[in-house]
Amino acid sequence: MRIVYMGTPPCAAASLEALLDAPDEVVGVVTQPDRPSGRGQATTPSPVREAAERRGIPVLTPVRMKDPGLLEQLAAWRPDLVVVVAYGRILPRPMLDLAPQGCVNVHYSLLPKYRGAAPMQWAILQGESVTGVTTMRLVEEMDAGPVLLSETVAMDPDETVPSLEAKLVPVGTRLLLRTVAGLKQGRLSARPQDPAGVTFAPMLKKEDGLIDWTRPAREIERRVRAFTPWPSAFTYWKGKLVKVHRASLADGATARESEQPGTVLDAGAAGLRVATGGGALLLTELQMEGRKRMPADAFLRGAGLRAGMRFERAHR
Repeated sequence: MRIVYMGTPPCAAASLEALLDAPDEVVGVVTQPDRPSGRGQATTPSPVREAAERRGIPVLTPVRMKDPGLLEQLAAWRPDLVVVVAYGRILPRPMLDLAPQGCVNVHYSLLPKYRGAAPMQWAILQGESVTGVTTMRLVEEMDAGPVLLSETVAMDPDETVPSLEAKLVPVGTRLLLRTVAGLKQGRLSARPQDPAGVTFAPMLKKEDGLIDWTRPAREIERRVRAFTPWPSAFTYWKGKLVKVHRASLADGATARESEQPGTVLDAGAAGLRVATGGGALLLTELQMEGRKRMPADAFLRGAGLRAGMRFERAHR
């Protein structure tokens, strides 16, 4: 088959590389425009664009998906199938109808759970013990298309987004190759999603990382893991933003009722034990605004924090 591939981040580049090594022909790639990144804000191509150009595949980087010229360019590639992996844009109806085999998507959750832009983060936030990968046909409603293949993946209790992605991407790549082969051979049948099981995983915003110390310690600990590496879980100390990179439930520790949430109960080499709305949280790796991330003992030497002091919930 002739395949047009649409994707942007590293996970999508991995699937593209696998498709390029498979029997079918990737005739063109669509990815998001180059973006400024890093401290110098130099313009950087997406990982998918870099992977495609290394292999001599033509690349389009449209700013607007509804540009009539874009549809004409895609049609000129005469695709039999369009594959979408973490492209980051919603495809208009004419693109969904472009190829005889339609559009298929790799989604990093067990649909209908966690439809949306951040399925891995929300699986961690909700304390799931299993998640997985789904391939589906794309329809106009977000992540609502019929399912082609799926595979379950176990989650570790200390899972972070990078560790979960490292598990899910190889599974997604394998499922994609099986999906393409199954469609070509006409032996795949799609099944509709169960509307009763639908949950959503909306795109994260920077402010989502702000720690609400009135929440239970278990919930805050999941947020620290779910928001690694972005937007990071954060709080404030003396008006400066403090990122919390690692935390765990304080063993057998509970905050006294008299301690306000956010109060440092004790601080030492093992970390900062902080009162929450339910139990205590041990902060073991932190980063003060404008400084490097560091273990709790090194952080304490420069921050001047001690027992009885309290993290602020907002910038003063």
